[in-house]
Amino acid sequence: MRVYLFIAAVAGGVTWLVTPLVRHLAIRAGAVGEVRARDVHTVPTPRMGGLGMLIGFAAALVFASRIRFISGLFVNAHQPWVILAGAAMICLLGVADDLWDLDWMLKLAGQLLISVFVAWGGLQIITLPLGSLITASPTISIAITAFLIVASINAVNFVDGLDGLASGIVAIGGIAFAAYSYMLARSSPSYASTATLIDVALVGICVGFLLHNWHPAKLFMGDSGSMLLGYVITCASIMVTGHLDPASVNTIVYLPAFMPVLLPVLVLFLPVLDMCLAIVRRLSRGQSPMHPDRMHLHHRMLRIGHSVRGAVLILWGWAALISFGSILLLLLPAWTVGIGMAVIAVLLTILTMLPYLNRMRPLLRAERDAEHAQMRETNAQHAPRRAPDGSVSIREASTASSDDARHERASPQGGDGGADGGGDVDSPQA
Repeated sequence: MRVYLFIAAVAGGVTWLVTPLVRHLAIRAGAVGEVRARDVHTVPTPRMGGLGMLIGFAAALVFASRIRFISGLFVNAHQPWVILAGAAMICLLGVADDLWDLDWMLKLAGQLLISVFVAWGGLQIITLPLGSLITASPTISIAITAFLIVASINAVNFVDGLDGLASGIVAIGGIAFAAYSYMLARSSPSYASTATLIDVALVGICVGFLLHNWHPAKLFMGDSGSMLLGYVITCASIMVTGHLDPASVNTIVYLPAFMPVLLPVLVLFLPVLDMCLAIVRRLSRGQSPMHPDRMHLHHRMLRIGHSVRGAVLILWGWAALISFGSILLLLLPAWTVGIGMAVIAVLLTILTMLPYLNRMRPLLRAERDAEHAQMRETNAQHAPRRAPDGSVSIREASTASSDDARHERASPQGGDGGADGGGDVDSPQA
């Protein structure tokens, strides 16, 4: 465990150190995000922060290849270097987009080509959870792997709308998945695990960059960073199946190792949910799936009344609930995890809606006060007015006498004619 913590510290430290240099480079290159209608920031801010994260990720892998405990992962397998090569290509594609705002179709084609290259290089989903464990053919494995990588890349890209949001959500997912992949590795002769290595390096670069990206951000990660994070966390989840023999697995504890299609969705639930909602929303309007708008989850949080930091922290809470809950469901009794998740979900729901409730409370109070004022006014109109000495005014008395006279005419028993001695106007005695 100490080795993995050291790798995370190396990744985070290098990222934190080189990010200011990347910021100056972005300014000189003109990679500065102008304020657009859909943006939350109000000041032009440099982007291209993914380049700093790439440098930190590469430094972590180089250090890891020199450490005795995990150096064997680089001797007989080339997958770590394939992942690093793919990370460099996906980051450079994002840098090009940060500089020149590439067309979304061109960017999607580049993502697909890089994903196919990585899958062809050996990073593949080797089994599919279809009732029983079925080894997929190489063609199907490459296709599913490429699709999963592209989907995760764009999911993280969609959720990257507030300072620190994407890096925090990916770091939370990386911690959850690193913990589980480490527990899987402990059942093997060697605790060394490529998936755990990739995950801890990912968490390190997220934390190192977050120190510069916390609101108000000095630098945006840009597409170079969001696509890099989506790519790396998906590669780590796929790596869980990289060296396992399906015939040797008989216990239920290994079930998540054969669910690489589901784990990235659970760990990245919020980004995937935001992406699906955006695609459905835009297609229903006859727009392109990549057409920008201000209807993402973080935009809705701001519209409710949250501050940028408050919205980020609450969305982090939801991400942690789903990420760690999905992992704990595989380790603890379902009812225990379900109760805990339900309690936390209620608290997060209250926190999410709290600004809306606070904004509605004065309106409800004003409406209630208006109803009470109207009731008092109505009662005052029907109540008799009294003179300062306590006697009823002449007008009120005459009104009351007229009301009594009308009551007597309507009553079959008649009356005493009221307090002024008058009787029924139709009586013979009148």
